[in-house]
Amino acid sequence: MNVVIIEDEELSAQRLEKMILEIDPSINVLAKLESISLAVDWFRSNRDPDLIFLDIHLEDGLSFSIFEQADVQAPIIFTTAYDEYALRAFKLKSIDYLLKPITREELETSILKYRNWTSPEKPTIDLQALYDLIRPGKNYRTRFSVNIGERIKPISVSEAAYFYSADGITFMVCHNAHEYALDASLETLEHELDPSRFFRANRQFLVALDSVVQAHIFPKSRLKLELKPDPKQDVFVSIDRVVGFKRWLEGAPDGKKSNQ
Repeated sequence: MNVVIIEDEELSAQRLEKMILEIDPSINVLAKLESISLAVDWFRSNRDPDLIFLDIHLEDGLSFSIFEQADVQAPIIFTTAYDEYALRAFKLKSIDYLLKPITREELETSILKYRNWTSPEKPTIDLQALYDLIRPGKNYRTRFSVNIGERIKPISVSEAAYFYSADGITFMVCHNAHEYALDASLETLEHELDPSRFFRANRQFLVALDSVVQAHIFPKSRLKLELKPDPKQDVFVSIDRVVGFKRWLEGAPDGKKSNQ
């Protein structure tokens, strides 16, 4: 069996490789990759492995974006410290979803699950149909409460033009240019807000569709956003999110995948 490990923490990658080989020394680890960009380059230049061990949070973003930039058909065992991505992971041909710290017993069970899943005696599983069947309805955040002096004011999500992070604080900028500090992080907001209306452009900015005036194309496919109201700094779409951003602007189905 040929496998690829995608993990941005070197010690975690080494530990995972060691456990895999202890479970089955015949397994061949083709590559250990630490970022989205390295993974995309590798998959574009090599045949798919039999199995991928994939962390979700990588140094340059969420690993889901790998599959927007490279045609990868191999099944996946997710290895992550976060449990909120389980359904999205399941949709991407996921064999299993292991929460860190991973034990040898859990890993052995996952590898056995992969072998059973690929056995010719086993029926083919329609993962998309199963995902659609079990996916629960999603209720997105509709309002915020913000502190104004000694008062607390409710503000509708529809008033938000974009959110940004600075000095460890998250700010909401409204369409009327008023700005408020929030308790939630951008990561939290990214999962609480409707992905058809809000997009995580980069690590610092989460933008509303209504705030995007246009995007300016820069060399190397970089996109600079023109937002309303005008932000205090230039806002570029991260390179690994450009494809997803374009799909989001077009209202493409399953745009949530691009948000990562």
